[in-house]
Amino acid sequence: MSDHDTNPANDDELSLPRATVYKLIAEMLPKDIACAKDTRDLLLDCCNEFIHLIASESNEICEKDAKKTIAAEHVLTALRELGFEKYITEVEEAYDEHRKQQTKDRGRKSSKLSQLGMTEEELLRSQELLFAQARMRYQNQPASQEQPDNNAVTPSSNST
Repeated sequence: MSDHDTNPANDDELSLPRATVYKLIAEMLPKDIACAKDTRDLLLDCCNEFIHLIASESNEICEKDAKKTIAAEHVLTALRELGFEKYITEVEEAYDEHRKQQTKDRGRKSSKLSQLGMTEEELLRSQELLFAQARMRYQNQPASQEQPDNNAVTPSSNST
């Protein structure tokens, strides 16, 4: 029996989202077939146990490699060692798709700079100007005054 089976309080922490699994089951079945709640719960338990099995084996492989983080290679090796070779190609394809999506997301983040309408040099000049103005206000301000200047130039109002 695994550690998470002995403590029911941990069931939610170590389980897939019930509603998501139920939705996947409904999507996979033909429209004219219903699935009993007990059957859905059994499938959820099987999915959780499968993931726990793969994760445990991957962790053991990771430890043998003297690594602290489970990598994709550890999961693929675990699938192979546990006799799930037929899933390896599909898992590799999903992993490649995931990496491509991550690369695309990084590209979107870096393209935000180009969407600002200013070059990086213009943004740096604007930032330096704002810092200089703030420094001057701070140095010229009497110690008792702590009111910010509402007429300060902001990046959105500076159109240089």
